[in-house]
Amino acid sequence: MEVKPGYKTTAVGIIPKDWDVKRLGELGSIVRGGSPRPAGDSRYFNGDFVPWLTVAALTNISDYALEVIETVGFLTEEGSKHSRTLPADTLIIANSGATLGVAKVLGITCCANDGIAAIVNQRSGDKPFICYFINTKTKTLREVVATGNGQPNLNTGLIRTIVIPFPPLPEQRAIAAALSDVDALLVGLDRLIAKKRDFKQAAMQQLLTGQTRLPGFSEAWETVALIEIITKTAGFWGLEKKDVAHQNHVGVIRAGDISPDGKLTATATRYFSDSECAKAQCKIGDVVITGSGSVGKVWWCDGRADIAASNFVRILRPISKRVDGRYLFQLLLSEATQRLMVEHIATGVMANLSSSFFTTEWLHLPPHSEQRGIAEVLCDMDAELAALEARRDKTRDLKQAMMQELLTGKTRLVKPEAAHA
Repeated sequence: MEVKPGYKTTAVGIIPKDWDVKRLGELGSIVRGGSPRPAGDSRYFNGDFVPWLTVAALTNISDYALEVIETVGFLTEEGSKHSRTLPADTLIIANSGATLGVAKVLGITCCANDGIAAIVNQRSGDKPFICYFINTKTKTLREVVATGNGQPNLNTGLIRTIVIPFPPLPEQRAIAAALSDVDALLVGLDRLIAKKRDFKQAAMQQLLTGQTRLPGFSEAWETVALIEIITKTAGFWGLEKKDVAHQNHVGVIRAGDISPDGKLTATATRYFSDSECAKAQCKIGDVVITGSGSVGKVWWCDGRADIAASNFVRILRPISKRVDGRYLFQLLLSEATQRLMVEHIATGVMANLSSSFFTTEWLHLPPHSEQRGIAEVLCDMDAELAALEARRDKTRDLKQAMMQELLTGKTRLVKPEAAHA
């Protein structure tokens, strides 16, 4: 590959000529945390002397937060003597578990277990910058660098050899600050999305139970069985390849294709006969519910063509003027109905939604016009959530593009002469 003027090929790829390459072992001493034994011993654990940081605790920290400011437990004073105490502002790297290869900076003094490594007595380098670069390499660290079959592990020797690009310190800080600004935006979006979801759950609880009525509605609600207001149809599995009798190319909904929040995330390509397709094909306004396996996930058919139900899925087609499809979707998605479904699961080789869920009179049904009003309110909230999630996803993509540009020096935030000033 041709290298453009002002750049050079190194162990970390093509970087500016005025950047260095360093191994983590050159920046300070690489050490590993320590876990008191035996685990759970009351002499060491569940104390109040010093925060206790574990690999598992790191999973509770947002991907966009570089600083560790709390833990899920504490050690006793005796426990701290059998662990390793790390001061605030220490760069840590998870060396095992689900967060292997994730780097963060301590915002607190704490003890760390043996699933966490650290750079102590760090002599050079901006910690957030180093973290950002390491966190672009977690996949490689997990799949290529880490050793061990059952439980991959990054020992301190391997961590010492990790190579990173090393711009002048002012440029490291400028890069980290730019990425930190995007992280702050992502954290804010995540909090806003969580707040909006909680608000919608509260609205569902109030509106779908009649605790709060929309203006202008006062008619009594009726109590019915689900089977009274819908027709229920099971799907087909279809064929993987078309033949003379099965020529209809259809996307089949499997139990795992619907997300818990009611989105269709994928379909499987299958071929159906005309009669199968006519029976299993979803129409706009239908509500699809998983009846086997991952029971109780629902999706409202938005009118996309060539979507059919598999034999793990049921199509609930609303009876005209009895129930609005969007209302039924929101009702089935609600926490109260999801809890009710658990009571109607029949266990066997796999979980199945029992017929009693459909035949028992549990559904409190408002007049059709009120159903539409409730559905509009809740669907508007869904649309607002979807817009926020799309904005967050675009921001996340922007951050990835920025990291590719900034951490390789393709885009410079500090002019070379200023960086060395």
